[in-house]
Amino acid sequence: MQFYFPDSQDQIDPSFDFITERRSIYRVRQRDDRYAHDVIDPPPYDGLLISKPMVDGLPGKTGKYTEAQRNRLYREGAKRFFRLNQRNVNLKIMGDCGAFTYVREPEPVYTVEEVLSFYAECGLDLGIAVDHLIFGYDAKLDTKGAADVPEEWKFRQDLTIEFAAEFLQLHRVRKCGFKPMAVAHGWSPLSYAMAVSQLQDIGYDRIALGGMVPLKTPDILDTLREVSVVLDPLVQLHLLGVTRTAHLQGFTGFGGTRFNRTSPFVQAFKDEKDNYHTLDGSFIALRIPQVDGNTRLRKQVTAGLVDQRSARRLERDCLSSLRKYDKDCIGVESVLNAIRGYEELFGTKKDRSAEYRRTLEAKPWKQCGCTVCTEIGVEVIIFRGADRNRRRGFHNLAVFSQRLRRELDRSREGLVDA
Repeated sequence: MQFYFPDSQDQIDPSFDFITERRSIYRVRQRDDRYAHDVIDPPPYDGLLISKPMVDGLPGKTGKYTEAQRNRLYREGAKRFFRLNQRNVNLKIMGDCGAFTYVREPEPVYTVEEVLSFYAECGLDLGIAVDHLIFGYDAKLDTKGAADVPEEWKFRQDLTIEFAAEFLQLHRVRKCGFKPMAVAHGWSPLSYAMAVSQLQDIGYDRIALGGMVPLKTPDILDTLREVSVVLDPLVQLHLLGVTRTAHLQGFTGFGGTRFNRTSPFVQAFKDEKDNYHTLDGSFIALRIPQVDGNTRLRKQVTAGLVDQRSARRLERDCLSSLRKYDKDCIGVESVLNAIRGYEELFGTKKDRSAEYRRTLEAKPWKQCGCTVCTEIGVEVIIFRGADRNRRRGFHNLAVFSQRLRRELDRSREGLVDA
C-alpha cells in the first residue's frame, strides 16, 4: 500500500530563526525552502501528487505557483523541481486534473490533450485521466431501477469513462513516458464496480476510485467488496483521498494498492485539537498567536483599546515560559498562567487549559525522534505562524508513515495467522 502526498506548495524555510522570528533576506521561496522529503528521513510518503489547477490555475484564475515557479517546473521537470534527483530518494510523482476544483462546472474545464500534455511536459511517472466528480452516494439504488438514478450522476460517470478512453488512445499515439491511470466514479457499490469493469475493458491496469472522501468507512468497504468481484488481479487500485489507517486491512484485502490525502499534514494547523500526532494518539498545540498576526488584537490595538507594548510583553512571556518549562526551570501552572493572561488580552472565549495541561505534562515532543522534534524541540508544539505549523505538519506525516507501516505489518500478520 503506497501513500501519495498532494503538493500544495507547503515547504518550510530552513533559515527561519525561532527566537528572533526572522529569516534570511536572501531566501528565495521554494528554491531555498524544504519539502517534507527533504526534512524527514526516510521520506514520509511513497510519492507526490501534483495537480494541474495548482500549477496552471483554472480558466480566469491563477494557480498557487508563481509564474517563475511554473516556468521552472516545465523547464526542469518535476523530478528536479522537487529535488528528487539530489539524493537517493525513490519517490514517484503522479498527476491529476484537480476535479474538486471544477466540481460545480457542467463539464471538466480541461481537454484530454491539455491534461496529457501537462503530465508529459512535467515528466511525471503516473498520470490520471480527466474525470468529473459525482457528489452523491446511495447504496439503495443498487436494488432500484436505472430510472431512479439522477441523470446528472449518470452523465458524469459516462463522461469520465469517455474521457478515459480518449486519454488512453492519445497516450498510445504519443507514446508518452508516464503510466496512465483512469478514475472510476459511481453512486453505489454496483455502479463503481460497473465503472471499474468498463475501464478494464478499455485497457487500463491502474484505476483510481474517486469521490470517496465524504463516504463513511462501511460504504467504502462495501464498494471495495463489490469492486473486488470484477477487479482483474493484475490491476492496481488507488483510493483517492482516503487515509483511514485503522481499516487498511480491509482496503488492501479488497485490492487497494495506493491512496492519497493531506489530512495528517493539515490537522497540524486546521484541526481544533488534534494538532500533534503520536503513534497512538494526538495532542493539542498551544496557541500563542503573533500580536501582528491576530486580526482581533490588531484591531483593538489600532482602536486604542489595547496597549501594544503590553501585548508584546505578554506574548514574549508566553514564549519564554514555555521554553523555560521545556528546560524544567518552571512548572506547568506558570506556563498556563502566562497563556491565560495573554488570551484575556485578545478575548479568547474558549478555555483550553485542560487540553494544554495534558500536552504540557506529557511533553510528547521529548519522546519523538523525528527530525523536526529533534531539531526544534518545544517550538513544534507552538501553534503560531506557518514556519512552526508546517514543521508540525511534517512531524505528523512522519508519524502517519509509522502508523501506516504498523497497520500493514499487522495486516500481513493477520493473513499469516489465517
